[in-house]
Amino acid sequence: MTLAFDVAVRAEAELGEGATWDPATGRLLWIDILNSRVHTYDPATGRRTVRRTGQHVGAVKPRAGGGLVLNLRDGVGLLDPDDTFRWLHREPVAGRRGNDAAVAPDGGLLAGTMRYDEAPGGGTLSRVTGDGTATVLLDDVTVSNGTGWSPDGRLMYYIDTPARRVDVFDFGGDGTIAGRRPLAEIEEGAGFPDGLTVDADGCVWVALWDGGAVRRYTPSGELDRVIELPVPRVTCCAFGGPGLTDLYVTTARVGLTAPHPLAGSLLVVPGAGKGVAQPAFAG
Repeated sequence: MTLAFDVAVRAEAELGEGATWDPATGRLLWIDILNSRVHTYDPATGRRTVRRTGQHVGAVKPRAGGGLVLNLRDGVGLLDPDDTFRWLHREPVAGRRGNDAAVAPDGGLLAGTMRYDEAPGGGTLSRVTGDGTATVLLDDVTVSNGTGWSPDGRLMYYIDTPARRVDVFDFGGDGTIAGRRPLAEIEEGAGFPDGLTVDADGCVWVALWDGGAVRRYTPSGELDRVIELPVPRVTCCAFGGPGLTDLYVTTARVGLTAPHPLAGSLLVVPGAGKGVAQPAFAG
């Protein structure tokens, strides 16, 4: 199957990331981490918005009651529908920032961190609930990245980028994880796994940093589809659109001496598959 991409938003994001479909508003949310910006894109109208945050932002997700939850440099914050910001869980650590995050089936936020210098073991993965309680699930992470769940919510997929691996855990109803094992290894020369999403068939789609592609792995870990892209630094992917059939892909230009003209843009692959509706943060 040959799948062609379109340009959803032509941009020059330094570190475009965090594609997330918000069904309540019919918009695609995404961020530029290093420029501290939250972007929205409405594919029905083409309307775009950009909001600056006070510090580097690693992820943005919709909240059940409206507004957004942000994984920021110094912790997790809330943006209310009236645009008021407040901290939910503030935990600044010198040299560390928030990175990718995802909302679990129970409505909790799994928020990852990493050190700016990417020191091994300098990051974490924590579960943050609506009352601000934070529980560390993994405390020996280097670059906490893609996180997602099987359609039945029983399995959690996770990426610590330098490991070049997609791992799978058993996910408990109380938000706990157990039984870590590898799902798929990314071979040398194919790039590094970054963000991920899971489709209605339970297959895991993985964005490849310095790999110029998005790959789909079956629930058994078999590679069964590759979407090649002209931009080397592919960072995240998520299904969106009215039927959750369009795959949105964020990209980056940071560190490239001669970036491709589309580096930093938001791309879309129409009709790539069928996504699963993602829960909003319960807070």
